[in-house]
Amino acid sequence: MKAVRTLVTGATGYIGSRLVTALLSDGHDVVAASRDPDRLADFGWSDRVSTVALDAHDEDSARAAFDQAGRIDVVYYLVHGIGQPGFREADNRAAANVATAAKAAGVRRIVYLGGFVPDDDSLSEHLTSRAEVAAALHVDGGPDVVWLGAAIVIGAGSTSFEMLRYVADRFLLLPMPDWSANPIDPISVRDALYYLVAAADSDTVPAGSYDICGPETTTYGDLLRTYAKAAGIWRTPVAVHGIDTGLVSKVTGIILPVPGGLAGDLVESLDYPMMASEDGLLERVPEPPGGRIGVEDAIRRSVTSPRRRPVDELADPHHLADTDPDWAGGDALRLRRLACAVTPSVLHPVLGLIDEIPGPVAAAMRTGVDTVLGLVPKVGSA
Repeated sequence: MKAVRTLVTGATGYIGSRLVTALLSDGHDVVAASRDPDRLADFGWSDRVSTVALDAHDEDSARAAFDQAGRIDVVYYLVHGIGQPGFREADNRAAANVATAAKAAGVRRIVYLGGFVPDDDSLSEHLTSRAEVAAALHVDGGPDVVWLGAAIVIGAGSTSFEMLRYVADRFLLLPMPDWSANPIDPISVRDALYYLVAAADSDTVPAGSYDICGPETTTYGDLLRTYAKAAGIWRTPVAVHGIDTGLVSKVTGIILPVPGGLAGDLVESLDYPMMASEDGLLERVPEPPGGRIGVEDAIRRSVTSPRRRPVDELADPHHLADTDPDWAGGDALRLRRLACAVTPSVLHPVLGLIDEIPGPVAAAMRTGVDTVLGLVPKVGSA
């Protein structure tokens, strides 16, 4: 049987890098695409894939990428500009560019990972954009499209999970606005990858939109409580009223070490219940081995992530990879990595004591160190 030849856009991202690993394990012939193909060499699977330069925002680049890639059966569309100014319009153009180039190249299917889109007349820019991108990927006579919608993806390195981590780590009193009681159907990163791989099979999964989720519904507030329990930290929830997501989105970029625009756009989406529709894949795709992973287990796996490793060598996709963002993994990990860089190796075994520093103190230390490091290039170039 001829291997499915698959092109993954956004291959250097959190989901994309893990998806390449999962596709290779499933026997796919993978083409990894990135605006900067030199970055692909940093990933452990780089010698097992073909690579192409693809800037989805440039229609000539998209067309050239498919010409270079040769035969492609399935495209995974994982490109988004969330957190960037004007990302909504730019994302629509990028999706149309890739869909048009894929049509010309004879691609049979595009699999798109987007978000849930609640039935509401006034959605956030982020949620509205996810639906618009799905529409832009549909072109007359082009590839069929499978749109998988997911809410929060739980896994160390995921932006949503890292925001959850930093809020719980940094605040002894956990603020619980009214919207923290909104229901949500999160999914573990392992299960998200499982359904993404399954979506390439048109015999099993017809074209259409499907929501994917874990086995249980929770709330944003309960996610914070569950994280605190898994991390072994004591936190007290405190109800606060009259605080909307617009205000929180502005503050988030200041108090959390997550890119401000990205965090702000995600926070504004918390205003809405995020529950999967009934039209999912459960009747079409068998459950993952051992069943879908519950919230507590997914968070526990993420919290207990060992030392960073190449993404294709992770024992569990919930763990941190060495190509995940430097800001991911928590304040204590960031301090340990900085300390390792400036201390003799003989002292490295005792650096584990950094884990005993209370979360708020570690946060203050990490913020101070990062601020100083951020000033160094500016001083040097003055």
